[in-house]
Amino acid sequence: MVFRFSKEDGLSGFIPGYNVRTDLALEAHEVLSAREELPGVEVEKDGDQDIVINRVAITTEQGARSMGKAMGNYTTLDVPGLRKKNTALQDKVVRVFYKEIQRMLNLNGEQNIMVIGLGNWNVTPDALGPRVVQELFITRHIMQMKPEILGEGYRSVCAFSPGVLGITGIETGEMIRGIAEHVRPDIIVAIDALAAHRMGRLFTTLQISDTGIVPGSGVGNRRLAINRETMGIPVYAIGIPTVVDAVTIAGDSMDALAVSLKKESPQGNAFANVVQGMEWGEKKEVIHDVLQPFAGDLIVTPKEIDTQIEDISLVIAASLDAAFHPKIAQEEEERGKIH
Repeated sequence: MVFRFSKEDGLSGFIPGYNVRTDLALEAHEVLSAREELPGVEVEKDGDQDIVINRVAITTEQGARSMGKAMGNYTTLDVPGLRKKNTALQDKVVRVFYKEIQRMLNLNGEQNIMVIGLGNWNVTPDALGPRVVQELFITRHIMQMKPEILGEGYRSVCAFSPGVLGITGIETGEMIRGIAEHVRPDIIVAIDALAAHRMGRLFTTLQISDTGIVPGSGVGNRRLAINRETMGIPVYAIGIPTVVDAVTIAGDSMDALAVSLKKESPQGNAFANVVQGMEWGEKKEVIHDVLQPFAGDLIVTPKEIDTQIEDISLVIAASLDAAFHPKIAQEEEERGKIH
């Protein structure tokens, strides 16, 4: 299958020409930059040994076509230790991530913020958005009725989880647009589960972008886009990879096996020579034939998905609370100094 890019496919989930499924701009850049120049795409690296920060900026239409992503800014935090129950690291991620959120959203003044928890709360790998909304500190109703309760250092924040088309019968984008017209927020922040290319990215990579989001793109079920064009206000997207394409896992396993066999017999292993000589498209056709009884498109998630969704939801919610409310950010910094 050959990828065909169009303006509607800016967040398709596939890297153009490679049939590699990923919602992460960083992964798309890693795959593409290894084989070709990417004019119009700039990458900046920051952070330390615990948290690596990558900022990808797609500045031209040519760069957008090459990457298969919309023009804009994508910031990712790579935290390999995040899957472990390390509360000190989780606290550090919150302090780093909330600053990256503030940097992306450029918050100043008294903006009204609406948070959207995208996804299906009945399906654990897709429940990230609703779970984050559950943990957020919501203030809009308090600020409208009794603002003196909160005092200084808080912004108006509201949130809801619209569910999915199969449950509600309503396009998620249409529902969000209707509520936004009534609530009149200054910005929208959408939270959604993503698909990754590598297993190592699951629950270790946090991405925020200013390009909006297309619900369902990670698993090939794309809906109405949620972005500045459709909503009329800035839309930011935050996501964590919770699933990976089984075809990718099988392909990586074939490559790893070939490398291992080559080490044992550099010249004499026919299987290793064949695998290493195959293009990715050829490998994918073979793997698809094997997976055909499972309808071809098999999506995989870790068996510890329940606890991982719970942990990462708390991290994202705490990061958003600190990013939205200066008072909470101050408390978070003071807590970090104590520890």
